[in-house]
Amino acid sequence: MITNTRLTAPSPPVEETRYEEELARGLVAADEEAFAAIYRRWGSLVHTMATRLLGDTHEAEDVTQQVFLGAWHGRAGFRPERGPLGAWLVGITRRKIVDALAARTRRLTLVDSAARDAVPPGHDEEAPDRVLDRVLLVDALARLPRHQREVLCMAFYEDLTQAQIAERTGMPLGTVKSHARRGLHRLRQAIDQTPVQGTAA
Repeated sequence: MITNTRLTAPSPPVEETRYEEELARGLVAADEEAFAAIYRRWGSLVHTMATRLLGDTHEAEDVTQQVFLGAWHGRAGFRPERGPLGAWLVGITRRKIVDALAARTRRLTLVDSAARDAVPPGHDEEAPDRVLDRVLLVDALARLPRHQREVLCMAFYEDLTQAQIAERTGMPLGTVKSHARRGLHRLRQAIDQTPVQGTAA
Protein backbone atom coordinates (compact mmCIF):
# COMPACT_ATOMS: atom_id res chain seq x y z
CA MET A 1 0.00 0.00 0.00
CA ILE A 2 1.35 3.36 -1.03
CA THR A 3 0.91 6.14 1.51
CA ASN A 4 1.81 9.82 1.83
CA THR A 5 1.84 10.28 -1.93
CA ARG A 6 0.59 13.58 -3.30
CA LEU A 7 0.13 14.30 -6.98
CA THR A 8 0.58 17.95 -7.88
CA ALA A 9 0.47 19.74 -11.21
CA PRO A 10 3.87 20.94 -12.36
CA SER A 11 4.35 24.54 -11.32
CA PRO A 12 5.62 27.13 -13.79
CA PRO A 13 9.25 28.20 -13.48
CA VAL A 14 9.87 30.79 -10.80
CA GLU A 15 11.14 33.33 -13.33
CA GLU A 16 7.98 32.86 -15.41
CA THR A 17 5.73 33.40 -12.41
CA ARG A 18 7.66 36.48 -11.30
CA TYR A 19 7.48 37.98 -14.79
CA GLU A 20 3.72 37.43 -14.94
CA GLU A 21 3.32 39.01 -11.50
CA GLU A 22 5.40 41.96 -12.67
CA LEU A 23 3.17 42.39 -15.72
CA ALA A 24 0.09 42.18 -13.51
CA ARG A 25 1.42 44.93 -11.25
CA GLY A 26 2.17 47.03 -14.31
CA LEU A 27 -1.37 46.55 -15.61
CA VAL A 28 -2.96 47.60 -12.32
CA ALA A 29 -0.62 50.62 -12.25
CA ALA A 30 -1.75 51.58 -15.80
CA ASP A 31 1.76 51.05 -17.19
CA GLU A 32 1.35 51.14 -20.97
CA GLU A 33 4.64 49.30 -21.59
CA ALA A 34 3.50 46.46 -19.35
CA PHE A 35 0.17 46.38 -21.15
CA ALA A 36 1.94 46.15 -24.52
CA ALA A 37 3.97 43.22 -23.16
CA ILE A 38 0.75 41.58 -21.94
CA TYR A 39 -0.73 41.91 -25.42
CA ARG A 40 2.39 40.40 -27.01
CA ARG A 41 2.36 37.55 -24.51
CA TRP A 42 -1.33 36.57 -24.61
CA GLY A 43 -2.71 38.17 -27.79
CA SER A 44 -2.18 35.10 -29.97
CA LEU A 45 -3.77 32.82 -27.35
CA VAL A 46 -6.86 35.04 -27.14
CA HIS A 47 -7.13 35.25 -30.93
CA THR A 48 -6.72 31.48 -31.30
CA MET A 49 -9.47 30.81 -28.75
CA ALA A 50 -11.82 33.26 -30.45
CA THR A 51 -11.11 31.90 -33.93
CA ARG A 52 -11.66 28.30 -32.83
CA LEU A 53 -14.97 29.01 -31.11
CA LEU A 54 -16.36 31.60 -33.52
CA GLY A 55 -15.03 30.15 -36.77
CA ASP A 56 -14.53 33.65 -38.18
CA THR A 57 -11.19 35.46 -38.31
CA HIS A 58 -12.69 38.95 -38.52
CA GLU A 59 -14.94 38.33 -35.52
CA ALA A 60 -11.98 36.85 -33.68
CA GLU A 61 -9.94 40.00 -34.31
CA ASP A 62 -12.83 42.08 -33.01
CA VAL A 63 -13.13 39.92 -29.89
CA THR A 64 -9.36 40.08 -29.30
CA GLN A 65 -9.51 43.86 -29.37
CA GLN A 66 -12.49 43.85 -26.99
CA VAL A 67 -10.69 41.51 -24.58
CA PHE A 68 -7.65 43.74 -24.19
CA LEU A 69 -9.69 46.93 -24.08
CA GLY A 70 -11.81 45.28 -21.39
CA ALA A 71 -8.69 44.23 -19.51
CA TRP A 72 -7.28 47.76 -19.64
CA HIS A 73 -10.50 49.45 -18.56
CA GLY A 74 -11.20 46.79 -15.92
CA ARG A 75 -7.64 46.51 -14.61
CA ALA A 76 -8.69 47.73 -11.15
CA GLY A 77 -10.82 44.60 -10.84
CA PHE A 78 -7.89 42.21 -11.27
CA ARG A 79 -7.24 40.28 -8.04
CA PRO A 80 -3.99 38.25 -8.13
CA GLU A 81 -5.10 36.23 -5.10
CA ARG A 82 -7.94 34.80 -7.24
CA GLY A 83 -5.63 33.50 -9.94
CA PRO A 84 -2.87 34.45 -12.38
CA LEU A 85 -3.14 37.15 -15.02
CA GLY A 86 -3.33 34.66 -17.90
CA ALA A 87 -6.33 32.91 -16.36
CA TRP A 88 -8.03 36.28 -15.82
CA LEU A 89 -7.55 37.15 -19.50
CA VAL A 90 -8.91 33.75 -20.55
CA GLY A 91 -12.00 34.43 -18.43
CA ILE A 92 -12.54 37.77 -20.16
CA THR A 93 -12.05 36.05 -23.52
CA ARG A 94 -14.72 33.47 -22.77
CA ARG A 95 -17.22 36.19 -21.81
CA LYS A 96 -16.48 38.20 -24.94
CA ILE A 97 -16.88 35.10 -27.12
CA VAL A 98 -20.24 34.39 -25.49
CA ASP A 99 -21.25 38.00 -26.20
CA ALA A 100 -20.19 37.64 -29.84
CA LEU A 101 -22.15 34.40 -30.24
CA ALA A 102 -25.19 36.04 -28.64
CA ALA A 103 -24.89 39.01 -31.01
CA ARG A 104 -24.66 36.62 -33.96
CA THR A 105 -27.79 34.82 -32.75
CA ARG A 106 -29.62 38.15 -32.44
CA ARG A 107 -28.66 39.05 -36.01
CA LEU A 108 -29.91 35.72 -37.33
CA THR A 109 -33.12 36.10 -35.31
CA LEU A 110 -33.51 39.60 -36.72
CA VAL A 111 -33.19 38.29 -40.27
CA ASP A 112 -35.74 35.56 -39.57
CA SER A 113 -38.11 38.00 -37.86
CA ALA A 114 -37.74 40.52 -40.68
CA ALA A 115 -38.55 37.84 -43.23
CA ARG A 116 -41.75 36.88 -41.36
CA ASP A 117 -42.86 40.43 -40.59
CA ALA A 118 -42.32 41.56 -44.16
CA VAL A 119 -45.23 39.44 -45.42
CA PRO A 120 -48.36 41.65 -45.32
CA PRO A 121 -51.78 39.92 -45.20
CA GLY A 122 -53.51 39.66 -48.56
CA HIS A 123 -50.42 40.59 -50.62
CA ASP A 124 -49.11 37.18 -51.55
CA GLU A 125 -47.86 38.29 -54.97
CA GLU A 126 -45.74 41.07 -53.48
CA ALA A 127 -44.52 39.05 -50.52
CA PRO A 128 -41.44 37.36 -52.09
CA ASP A 129 -39.94 40.66 -53.29
CA ARG A 130 -40.69 42.38 -50.00
CA VAL A 131 -39.13 39.56 -48.03
CA LEU A 132 -36.05 39.51 -50.27
CA ASP A 133 -35.54 43.26 -50.03
CA ARG A 134 -35.83 43.23 -46.26
CA VAL A 135 -33.54 40.25 -45.81
CA LEU A 136 -30.92 41.76 -48.15
CA LEU A 137 -30.99 44.99 -46.15
CA VAL A 138 -30.60 43.18 -42.83
CA ASP A 139 -27.83 41.00 -44.29
CA ALA A 140 -25.98 44.09 -45.54
CA LEU A 141 -26.37 45.66 -42.11
CA ALA A 142 -24.97 42.55 -40.41
CA ARG A 143 -21.83 42.73 -42.61
CA LEU A 144 -20.90 46.24 -41.51
CA PRO A 145 -18.00 46.82 -39.11
CA ARG A 146 -19.19 46.43 -35.52
CA HIS A 147 -19.34 50.11 -34.52
CA GLN A 148 -21.12 51.16 -37.71
CA ARG A 149 -23.60 48.29 -37.30
CA GLU A 150 -24.29 49.16 -33.68
CA VAL A 151 -24.89 52.84 -34.43
CA LEU A 152 -27.25 52.12 -37.33
CA CYS A 153 -29.13 49.39 -35.41
CA MET A 154 -29.75 51.78 -32.53
CA ALA A 155 -30.91 54.42 -34.99
CA PHE A 156 -33.09 52.08 -37.10
CA TYR A 157 -34.56 49.74 -34.52
CA GLU A 158 -34.54 51.78 -31.31
CA ASP A 159 -35.22 55.15 -32.97
CA LEU A 160 -32.41 56.84 -31.03
CA THR A 161 -30.92 60.16 -32.07
CA GLN A 162 -27.20 60.43 -32.65
CA ALA A 163 -26.86 62.34 -29.36
CA GLN A 164 -28.67 59.53 -27.52
CA ILE A 165 -26.44 56.94 -29.20
CA ALA A 166 -23.35 58.89 -28.12
CA GLU A 167 -24.66 59.01 -24.54
CA ARG A 168 -25.44 55.29 -24.46
CA THR A 169 -22.19 54.09 -26.04
CA GLY A 170 -19.83 56.67 -24.56
CA MET A 171 -18.58 57.55 -28.05
CA PRO A 172 -18.00 61.22 -28.95
CA LEU A 173 -20.89 62.63 -30.97
CA GLY A 174 -18.57 63.26 -33.92
CA THR A 175 -17.54 59.59 -33.90
CA VAL A 176 -21.19 58.48 -33.87
CA LYS A 177 -21.92 60.75 -36.85
CA SER A 178 -18.87 59.38 -38.69
CA HIS A 179 -19.91 55.75 -38.07
CA ALA A 180 -23.47 56.54 -39.19
CA ARG A 181 -22.31 58.29 -42.35
CA ARG A 182 -19.86 55.55 -43.32
CA GLY A 183 -22.33 52.80 -42.44
CA LEU A 184 -25.07 54.33 -44.58
CA HIS A 185 -22.62 54.73 -47.45
CA ARG A 186 -21.68 51.04 -47.22
CA LEU A 187 -25.35 50.04 -47.05
CA ARG A 188 -26.12 52.04 -50.18
CA GLN A 189 -23.19 50.42 -51.98
CA ALA A 190 -24.34 46.93 -50.92
CA ILE A 191 -27.92 47.59 -52.04
CA ASP A 192 -26.84 49.15 -55.34
CA GLN A 193 -24.65 46.11 -56.11
CA THR A 194 -27.49 43.63 -55.41
CA PRO A 195 -28.71 42.07 -58.69
CA VAL A 196 -32.30 42.87 -59.54
CA GLN A 197 -34.39 39.69 -59.62
CA GLY A 198 -37.31 38.95 -61.87
CA THR A 199 -36.80 41.74 -64.40
CA ALA A 200 -38.00 41.23 -67.93
CA ALA A 201 -35.42 41.09 -70.68
